[in-house]
Amino acid sequence: MLRARIDSTWLRDQLGYTNALAFDEWTYKRIPPCDAFIALSGAGLKTGRLVQQRGGKFICDRGSSHQRYQEQLVADEYRRWGVDRPISDIRDTIREEKIYEMADLITVPSRFAARSFVESGVPVDKLRVIPYGVRLERFTRTGEPPADHFQVLFAGSVGLRKGVPYLLEAFAKLRHPAKRLRIVGALHPDLKTVLNRLPQENVEFLGSVKQETLAQYMSTSHVMVLPSLEEGLALVQGQALACGCPVLCSTNTGGEDLFTDGVEGFIVPIRDVTALTERMQQLADDPALQTRMSEAALRRVRSLGGWKDYGDQWETVLSNLIADRSV
Repeated sequence: MLRARIDSTWLRDQLGYTNALAFDEWTYKRIPPCDAFIALSGAGLKTGRLVQQRGGKFICDRGSSHQRYQEQLVADEYRRWGVDRPISDIRDTIREEKIYEMADLITVPSRFAARSFVESGVPVDKLRVIPYGVRLERFTRTGEPPADHFQVLFAGSVGLRKGVPYLLEAFAKLRHPAKRLRIVGALHPDLKTVLNRLPQENVEFLGSVKQETLAQYMSTSHVMVLPSLEEGLALVQGQALACGCPVLCSTNTGGEDLFTDGVEGFIVPIRDVTALTERMQQLADDPALQTRMSEAALRRVRSLGGWKDYGDQWETVLSNLIADRSV
């Protein structure tokens, strides 16, 4: 029997591109005249043009940074670590940029994502920041960090885009007699190729866990570290705050839209191992600071907008857009 090995990355890209075209065609044939049409980025090119021709407005809702900005960051990271993997399907990139150009408005979940579009040449008045709602019913403090250990947590896809190598390097430099780093999430193939080059002493890779278990880990950690190179708005940050866990994140996670640097946690530049180490060391050396940040985190979540607030912001954006059209 003959067996052929199919490249899963090629297959995933091919299916993603085909699905976007098929869904756009489906909506194109069925959408009635409307005031506004919202499509997730990568979809809606043909339908959006039809809506505009009928006098409506086309909105592209992008959940992360500008496509090329994102690709450049990941490509740079792959070169740094000698990883030979495709970044994306060029057809998706071209389609995305056509949509950005054609859309009347582009919505993003964080100021970081908005800045990536401005840096990529998109006019600032074409952008609206609508932070995601944070649903915290399953995330409350269920325990306390241990007094005799320093517990660090990471939660998310365990890959290069999430900056995991920099966390491992920073954690290795952290000075503490009883430290532990728990990494929660599925291991991405790109990290598997470089993992044997990275320090892993006192590190646990726990894989994917249930939300109840994640809430327990957050409650019993002194800090959650998210050193991502790029993401629109990482919701695990709000979940950690709800469990009383201070957050140490990079500038490219949307953290600035959830908490204040130096109050409920820290925000540092991407790829900055020294800054990550120093901030973890501060918390390890100063239990009173960790307690203050934990209490501030619990206070902060009371002011974070839920999904109703997210919907209300959308209503305002749509009302203003339609009013502009009427004028």
